[in-house]
Amino acid sequence: MTAPRPKSILLVSGLSGAGKTTALKTLEDMGWEVVDNLPLVLLDRLLDTPLPEGHGIEDPRPLALGVDTRTRGFDAAAIVQRIKALRDQHDHAIDTLFLDCSGNELERRYAETRRRHPLATDRPAVDGIARERELTEPLRRWSAQVIDTTSLTSNALQQEIRARYALDGLSDPVITILSFGFSRGVPRNADLMFDMRFLRNPHWDDALRPMTGLDRPVADYIAQDPAYEEAVSRIEELLLLLLPRYAESGKAYITIAFGCTGGRHRSVHVAERVAKRLHKEGFSPTVSHRNMESTPQDALEKRVAGGPEAQL
Repeated sequence: MTAPRPKSILLVSGLSGAGKTTALKTLEDMGWEVVDNLPLVLLDRLLDTPLPEGHGIEDPRPLALGVDTRTRGFDAAAIVQRIKALRDQHDHAIDTLFLDCSGNELERRYAETRRRHPLATDRPAVDGIARERELTEPLRRWSAQVIDTTSLTSNALQQEIRARYALDGLSDPVITILSFGFSRGVPRNADLMFDMRFLRNPHWDDALRPMTGLDRPVADYIAQDPAYEEAVSRIEELLLLLLPRYAESGKAYITIAFGCTGGRHRSVHVAERVAKRLHKEGFSPTVSHRNMESTPQDALEKRVAGGPEAQL
């Protein structure tokens, strides 16, 4: 079976030390398929290779190809012709990005890292920089997009790549909303954690104890707490403020944890409510209830909740 063609192909090139590795790594973190230093004569074979397990066949990822003077048979003019041929013969959507940088800044970077320039292993880096600029000039002139990284930090370049090449759905962080019980341990991977133990506890109602936060009577019971609506609404607004900022910073996974004593009632209900609000606002969280099926234990509830809560 023929492999699905990527929706778009981005050729990433530039001067050594200008940030190509950072750009490719950022694209990979955003969900792109990334291949570095592949001879373009092998591109057709790559496009015909089946996708790795776990990637959708109907909606293949965009492909980023890293090419520079280290690529076998590098010829900037030939690369330009090869890209034109791919566009004409296969109707690919191919874009090009060239990463440029001033010679002085490249010299400083090589001196700071103590690396040898790939085109000047036995000569000063300035010689390799000049030679590489000459070799890559046809590609730079032809590239649709050029980023000068002279004054950019690594983090600033990452933000620039994300701003230019983020794709709806593909580059969004994976959001997990987790409910848990403090009595059974705090989750290690939580980025944001909210303690719901201030809410009235359904565990101490004999009729509600066997139920979970997914059941309507439990939800109604929790919602009757005077602090419930204002507290949960403020948490929702906080998440709506923070989640886009996390996405802008390149965070790939975000886990939001809601805890109560046993992890069966309050945390489950609040996690479900918050997930519905985020869905409504355009996010796609996955909900997981770590301790919802755990056996209710009065001793744990009493020990964590204390005397006053035990009377509810």
